[in-house]
Amino acid sequence: MKPVKRSRLRLFLGTAYFQFKRYMEWYFGKTKFAREIQTAALPYVVIRHRTPLFRQLKDVDMWLQYNKIINLQIAVRQIDGILIRPGETFSYWRLIGRPTYKKGYVDGMVLFYGKFKPGVGGGLCQLSNLIYWLTLHTPLTVTERHRHSYDVFPDAGRSQPFGSGATCAYNYLDLRIFNPTEQTYQLRVFLENGHLAGEWRTVSEPRVSYEIYEKEHRITQEIWGGYVRHNVIHRRIFNHDKDLIGDHYVTENHALMMYQPFLESGDCGQ
Repeated sequence: MKPVKRSRLRLFLGTAYFQFKRYMEWYFGKTKFAREIQTAALPYVVIRHRTPLFRQLKDVDMWLQYNKIINLQIAVRQIDGILIRPGETFSYWRLIGRPTYKKGYVDGMVLFYGKFKPGVGGGLCQLSNLIYWLTLHTPLTVTERHRHSYDVFPDAGRSQPFGSGATCAYNYLDLRIFNPTEQTYQLRVFLENGHLAGEWRTVSEPRVSYEIYEKEHRITQEIWGGYVRHNVIHRRIFNHDKDLIGDHYVTENHALMMYQPFLESGDCGQ
């Protein structure tokens, strides 16, 4: 996992190729995408979760986080209330579209080769992270998810297992969710009280609940001198009586660490 630096030309050409390939799949493929947005909420909540909009991150100017809120406000309007009917697929970028200044997006924090820089639409990964985490607590199937290649900030205040998010980049690093069930699901996402909040809703009372946890967490020092963080994400399934009825592998993560992994107590970059 030694980092590989690519030239600007190669990055530009590679991005253009994969974006074109995704456009072809969007318009000429056979995937049935979810399109309908309904303002009225479906009656039953499957899972709710929220994440703070502001975090004190080392060397990150707060204006990038304020701008992130502007970007999230625009993006959630394209997704909030989307219905995923049986056999349909939710596509994060198909619904949001390309973030541009013309649409009102501003420069926010964009991660790039383990560092950060300002970029239009920056901060939208918080939304894809939230949706992925919510989806792991439902019967819906994640058919495309891209893990973060770099572990950029220490675990100050982390409440979820490492590697439980989904990175995104328009439009070739997508988050896709398929509905294999016989009932419709609805995604609600919104900003409230300093948090990005979301929930999956459906038409009947959920019969099971889920618990996401990590296994085999470890940090290895590579021969080239850097550190790599690893873990495996699993999911426990419980019935109405809280009896364990399943325990399944979800995914595994490997990320290059961009900070010293063995910090002294209290040294969390704040």
